[in-house]
Amino acid sequence: MARHTAAAMAASVLLIMPGALAAQVDLCLEAERFVRDVVGMVAITEPDTIDDWRTRAMVPGCRVTAAAATRRTDAVEAREFYERVRESGWVRTPDPRDAPNEASLRFRRDGADCLFNYYTPISPLHTDAELDVTDAVHRELGERIYNILVMCTPAAPAVPRGGLRD
Repeated sequence: MARHTAAAMAASVLLIMPGALAAQVDLCLEAERFVRDVVGMVAITEPDTIDDWRTRAMVPGCRVTAAAATRRTDAVEAREFYERVRESGWVRTPDPRDAPNEASLRFRRDGADCLFNYYTPISPLHTDAELDVTDAVHRELGERIYNILVMCTPAAPAVPRGGLRD
């Protein structure tokens, strides 16, 4: 029941958005579908403005905040999550320069560059969306919550090395 409540909340957010914001959210549709339908997470998608360090620009985009429960270790869960991302047709962006030691990897699909970030409640975002999806997850005895944050922007070409500070 909680899963249906989160889905209804996400759908209602999309219905009240003006056209420009709905277009921003469209960048996250495939990422949201992946975390919800393939991974089985509870997810909420919202428009966002992303600080794209690759271009030093604030870019209209969106974010997907998702939560699920597991008994596995973070290392195992994160590794399997990223294997499923690849198996589902996402490809690494050109020159991704992401942060694998922070469990953040950048992938591209359907005209969107999306940074997928695996995290746990030890380092929460403290957003309403995070609280909503976390509260909507049903946990069995021995399970704990983990989260995925996906931030998507329009697909961009690789930045030449030396063009920005590394």
